[in-house]
Amino acid sequence: MQLSARTRRKVVPATANGGDSADKLDQLLLSSAICNGEDLGPFVRKAFASGKPETLLQHLRQFSRSKESEIEEVCKAHYQDFILAVDDLRSLLSDVDSLKSALSDSNSKLQSVAGPLLASLDSYVEAQTISKNIDLALKSIVSCVKLMELCSRANHHLSNNNFYMALKCTDALESEFSDKTPSSTLKRMLEKKTPSIRSYIERKVNKEFGDWLVEIRVVSRNLGQLAIGQASSARQREEDLRIKQRQAEEQSRLSLRDCVYALQEEDDDENGLSNGVESDSNGGAGLLGFDLTPLYRAYHIHQTLGLEDRFKQYYFENRKLQLTSDFQVSSMTPFLESHQTFFAQIAGFFIVEDRILRTGGGLISKIEVENLWDAAVSKMCSVLEDQFSRMQTANHLLLIKDYVSLLGVTLRRYGYPIDALLDVLSKHRDKYHELLLSDCRKQISEALAADKFEQMLMKKEYEYSMNVLSFQIQTSDIVPAFPYVAPFSSTVPDCCRIVRSFIEDSVSFMSYGGHLEFFDVVKKYLDRLLGEVLDEALLKLINSSVHGVSQAMQVAANMAVLERACDFFFRHAAQLSGIPLRMAERSRRQFPLTKARDAAEEMLSGLLKNKVDGFMSLIENVNWMADEPLQNGNEYVNEVIIYLETLVSTAQQILPAQVLRRVLQDVLSHISETIVGAVYGDSVKRFNINAIMGIDVDIRLLESFADNLAPLFTDGDANQLKTALAESRQLVNLLLSNHPENFLNPVIRERSYNALDHRKVVTISEKLRDPSDRLFGTFGSRGAKQNPKKKSLDALIKRLRDVS
Repeated sequence: MQLSARTRRKVVPATANGGDSADKLDQLLLSSAICNGEDLGPFVRKAFASGKPETLLQHLRQFSRSKESEIEEVCKAHYQDFILAVDDLRSLLSDVDSLKSALSDSNSKLQSVAGPLLASLDSYVEAQTISKNIDLALKSIVSCVKLMELCSRANHHLSNNNFYMALKCTDALESEFSDKTPSSTLKRMLEKKTPSIRSYIERKVNKEFGDWLVEIRVVSRNLGQLAIGQASSARQREEDLRIKQRQAEEQSRLSLRDCVYALQEEDDDENGLSNGVESDSNGGAGLLGFDLTPLYRAYHIHQTLGLEDRFKQYYFENRKLQLTSDFQVSSMTPFLESHQTFFAQIAGFFIVEDRILRTGGGLISKIEVENLWDAAVSKMCSVLEDQFSRMQTANHLLLIKDYVSLLGVTLRRYGYPIDALLDVLSKHRDKYHELLLSDCRKQISEALAADKFEQMLMKKEYEYSMNVLSFQIQTSDIVPAFPYVAPFSSTVPDCCRIVRSFIEDSVSFMSYGGHLEFFDVVKKYLDRLLGEVLDEALLKLINSSVHGVSQAMQVAANMAVLERACDFFFRHAAQLSGIPLRMAERSRRQFPLTKARDAAEEMLSGLLKNKVDGFMSLIENVNWMADEPLQNGNEYVNEVIIYLETLVSTAQQILPAQVLRRVLQDVLSHISETIVGAVYGDSVKRFNINAIMGIDVDIRLLESFADNLAPLFTDGDANQLKTALAESRQLVNLLLSNHPENFLNPVIRERSYNALDHRKVVTISEKLRDPSDRLFGTFGSRGAKQNPKKKSLDALIKRLRDVS
């Protein structure tokens, strides 16, 4: 060790004296390099370069000889120690031999003694190893048995389609036995089969879910139809209740019974919709097979598989595609035939989604359902706008509107907003009523064209109820004997049915449309129907189809009945609109068929005047210069009275007193004007007082005729009949008066002669003062005493001429 240490010590060459030679320096450097273990290459190259390799060899030999002497010195220094160490080793060797012999003897003894024990120990160790192996084998067997039991259980659940329990078993196998399975075969089986089982379960539940998606479309359509049908039934029950209530109110109003009405509805199953549509709150099958079990099962399985979000997205996309498919409107089928299926499908879809939202455990969110509903409302509004714009039949529009309103009522129960749908319906209100008015115009025209202008015969009570009582146009609460001849023709109940149908259709369209008060709208269109359609149709009928007195009389009678019917129409509209009758009465206006009524009465009066003119032509036979007055009236007046009496006997059977009074008043006024016109006309050149007295008898006969009609009218109406003869009566009174100049007195004239025209009075008075008349034949006799009446009459004529 010391030697090696010395050899490894770095040798630094001594500094050469200034007088040392170069060879000595080279030798020192070479020695230093060898001692330090440096590379001698430079020295070799230098020696060969200088051409002195011998010098290098010489230096090397000198270095070798110097080292040999050092070695000898070292060996000499340590030789004594080495000899001592050898001696010690030799003595130690002998001791080791002795020890070895002792150890050999001890080993022999130990071997002889420990041999049996070692054999026993080997047996024990072997037995212990076997025991441990057996314990390990038992544990492995138990573990494998448990594993196999779980596998068997998983297979059983799979065979029974109990996928959730199969997955739980698979999860248990994976968590408990995946890393602890002693059998590599079983471990490989688990690693291979576990993903396969999960994949199989996922495919199975996806297939069931796909089948459910197909089935739920059919179920949704039936579900929507059932739900809308339930809403329709509920609406019908409400309508029936309202009808009974209106009947009770009407009976109470008419005081038909002194009793209190208590309307009771049988307790129908108000929860029929819930029982039929939502019969199983856990998503089971309802009356229509509304079964959500496959859906919830698939959702639960995907939750167990850790694929919840993916299934939610998959479900939403598929349902969105189904809804988009439901939006398709077939161009091959008229929308009127397919609209119920179209809306029922959408209604069923959202009933299902509402259930899933409430019971699906977060399968679909409220926002997603609202987005689907917004898309559905937008599409339905678009479809309705398009279809309504094409429809030209009011009934078709009403059918679709009713179904849409039922759809709205149904889905509103589930919290879906339907304002946009109601806005679309309201937007087409005017178009519907225009189409309805057009339909009614055609129906009324057909009804009027079919009228035979004959009184309607009713043989049975139900006919009376259907044609009279149902429109409240009876004049008495007493049911007549049958057969019963009504004062109106068949066109009256026909038109009443058309108008009533119009009211009911209008109310039906306006009802359930989001507007609680719509009577003003219904009344506006009812006014148009009566004032524009019915009134104009009746005017056209009167002007084109009425050619005889009997026809004109029948039309006038019909107008009187229609006037009562109009009161019923407005009450009926108010009742259907749900407003009190007193409010409807306040908003009533005048009779809407005034033009037709006036035209009918004018037509009847005109025809009667024509008839009367035929008899009045006999006035030409009057002797205007009679020697004495007639006591029984002229021929013409007797003929006129006979005709009028015959007319009244017939007319009072069908014409109301007011109508008859107005017609007779017009006819009598015409007769009066004809009498005055005859006296005033050019055909009568002169007349005497006897002729005027005869005319006075004629007027008295006409006045007597008017007085005889008093029982048919009120006192005021009877007096108005006599006033129709005022012009002729005042003229005769003036001509027979002893002081005709009183006509010039404004007070007397206003009281007694207000119907006379002063121009006619002048002309007629001049005819009375004709010189050939003996009463005024002394105009040319001077100095004779003048008749005071003649004097008064002359003064009257002079003054009236001055005024003219």
